Parts: sequence; structure tokens; C-alpha cells
Amino acid sequence: MSINKVILVGNVGKDPVIRYFDKGVAKATFPLATSETYTNQQGETITSTEWHNIVLWRALAEVAEKTVKKGSQVYIIGRIKTRSYVDKEGVNKYITEILADTLLPLDRKQQSGYTSAQSGQGKSDAPGSEVNEQSETYASPESDTTDDDLDLENRQGTDQGEDDLPF
Repeated sequence: MSINKVILVGNVGKDPVIRYFDKGVAKATFPLATSETYTNQQGETITSTEWHNIVLWRALAEVAEKTVKKGSQVYIIGRIKTRSYVDKEGVNKYITEILADTLLPLDRKQQSGYTSAQSGQGKSDAPGSEVNEQSETYASPESDTTDDDLDLENRQGTDQGEDDLPF
């Protein structure tokens, strides 16, 4: 048995780049930063940031276009996919991406005008719980993203180079 599942909570590094292909198939890409903070032996606080390339397809991409902005905090569930392409100099390049199946915007900004009274739930004392109560989770069916989608750009004759990377 094997499992390929990723859960990330982080901040969006750039506004999503949205592309539409034949039959209205949408693809959204954006970088996501996750940070880890610890104290070293000298007592210094160290923050380590890891960047992830997020890819969303179809309806999930359209949701990201409307709800995700640079600096937004999001919760992502997906799987890791590594692909390769040839750059303009003919050198093979590899990129690791997170193909997201679930997107949950966590920012209060995303919920403009929403209050706990409107959600029908009482206020919690836990920090951030009010935002979680108000947020809507967006998920795509498991069959929504296929390996054929990953090659869609190539079939469209689009050049996949470094310019197509989300950062």
C-alpha cells in the first residue's frame, strides 16, 4: 500500500495565475509558503520557510481565482507530483507541485460581511475558531484532476518553460 497525501496551511506568495484551455478547463497556479519557527541552542529564534507550487484544476481553479490573493492564508489538501520540462537552452528541468483536491480560505478578509451571528454558531474563545466556523471548504472530486490534465498544456502547443512556473 502507498499513500501520496499532503496537508498544508500557509500564506499565498503571489496572486493565482489562471489559464483556460479547450472546453473551459481552468488551471490555477500559485506559490504557497509554510514556515516553521524554533529556538536554537544559542537561544535565537529561527524561522525556516518552505515554498510549495500549488496547482488547482477546473472548478477549484475558478474558486481560487475569486477567493485567493497574495498574502491570503489557505488550507490545502492534495498530492505531490513531479514533472519535467525542457528549458529554452535544452536543459531538462524538474518541478515538484502539489495538486490540490481541497482548498479552504482561512482569512477573515475572504469572508467579507460574515459574522458569527450570520453563521448561526456562537462565538468561541479559541483564536481563529470564528474564521474556521465561517469558512467554506472547496473540494474537487477525486476524478476531477487526471494525468491528462497535467499534459493539457503540452497538447495545446503551449511552451512550458521557466516563465510558466508560479514564482
